[in-house]
Amino acid sequence: MIYLRPAKQRGAANFGWLESNHSFSFGNYYDPKHMGVSVLRVINDDFVIAGAGFQEHGHRDMEIISYVLEGAIEHKDSMGNSFVVPAGDIQRMSAGTGITHSEFNNSKTEAMKFLQIWITPNKTGIKPSYEQKAVAQNGTLTPLVTADGRKGSLMMHQDAAMYRLVLQPGENIALDSGERIGYLHIISGSLTVNSNQLIQGDALGVKDEILEVLNTGNSELTALWFDLPRGNFPS
Repeated sequence: MIYLRPAKQRGAANFGWLESNHSFSFGNYYDPKHMGVSVLRVINDDFVIAGAGFQEHGHRDMEIISYVLEGAIEHKDSMGNSFVVPAGDIQRMSAGTGITHSEFNNSKTEAMKFLQIWITPNKTGIKPSYEQKAVAQNGTLTPLVTADGRKGSLMMHQDAAMYRLVLQPGENIALDSGERIGYLHIISGSLTVNSNQLIQGDALGVKDEILEVLNTGNSELTALWFDLPRGNFPS
C-alpha cells in the first residue's frame, strides 16, 4: 500500500511573519483524510521572516522535533534552556507533563526555514526533556532520532526512528517497511520511487512494500525516512 502526499496539496497558512505548509491537519487546516501516518502526527514546512518567531506557548505529551534547513532558531523554554539551533542541527523536546517554549528566527536580516515534526509518544506523563545536536551524515541513511539513541542519534519516547537519506545523482536505495510503516519526505532534489516522481515537499507513505528509490535529478537529494510502528495508515 502506498500513500502519496504531493507538496501542492498540503494545507497552507500565511500569517505574514510565518508561511507554513502542513502535511497533516494542523491549526486552521483540517482534512480527515490527512491526520498523520502511524505515530507521525505533524510535519510543518515553516518559513519565518527575520526577527520573528513563535511566542511562548505550551505542549504536553508530545515528541517535538525541529530540523533546521536554513538560518538558525533561538530556543528558550520553561526548563531554563536557552540555545541557538543552527542549520543542520536537530532539536528534540519531550513535552511530557508540560513545557512552555519560544522559537524565534535568530537573525534580524535573514529568513529561517525549518521542519517542525510531532510524534505521539508511547509514554505519557514523563519528565520534560530537551536535546539538540548536529548528526554527521554516515553513509546513505543516517539515524537522527531513535528510541535508543543509536549511532549518535537523539532519543525519543516512541518505537520509531527518523533518518536522513542522502543520494547523489544516479544513486539508488531500497527502503523496506517490513512489518511496520514507512514515510518518506523530500527536503531537496528529485527522485523516482516505484515509478512515482517526487520533488521538494512531496512525500510518500508505505505499508507492506519495498520502495525502490532512485535520484533522477542532477543534484544531491536529501529526504527524511521515518520507520514507524503499525497504526493509522491513510487510505
